[in-house]
Amino acid sequence: MKTGPAVIPAFLAAIFLALAPIATPAAPAPAGSAAWSWPLSPRPAVLRTFDPPARPWLSGHRGVDLEAASDGAPVTAPASGTVSFVGVVVDRPVITIDHGNGLRSSFEPVESQLAAGALVADGGILGTVMSGHCGPVPCVHWGVRRGEEYLNPLAFVMDLRPSILLPPLDPAPG
Repeated sequence: MKTGPAVIPAFLAAIFLALAPIATPAAPAPAGSAAWSWPLSPRPAVLRTFDPPARPWLSGHRGVDLEAASDGAPVTAPASGTVSFVGVVVDRPVITIDHGNGLRSSFEPVESQLAAGALVADGGILGTVMSGHCGPVPCVHWGVRRGEEYLNPLAFVMDLRPSILLPPLDPAPG
């Protein structure tokens, strides 16, 4: 058996492949994800990530909180659709857009002059960010649902698949 330095990378690669989980087909990308855009500009910082509850009745964070440039910043439609709700939920103004294929996105606290039934284009202004959701930091909560299932909104604007770096198969000597 060969035991030189060239065998070590091959041996490590074989061990990695043997211990790696068996590849399964990836879940399909969210419908329309390639065409969705960020609802705030410039591209916002994510202040709080998606943290869905284990059961529908448990607490969790069913969307993401995005930092807005300022109170009153415009909130835009991440994809075209139809306004399905504009109103106050508990104490916050909310707007919900039906994007078709069972997908709905909602934004709060967003003050809007639109009415249910209004058509919105991708990038069209939905309303403006109101203060209060993230304390002194202006932000908007963005949620996405397919039917009754909450989805991570970031999956519609970013590639969330993990990256795997493998060692080179034939590294240069030295």
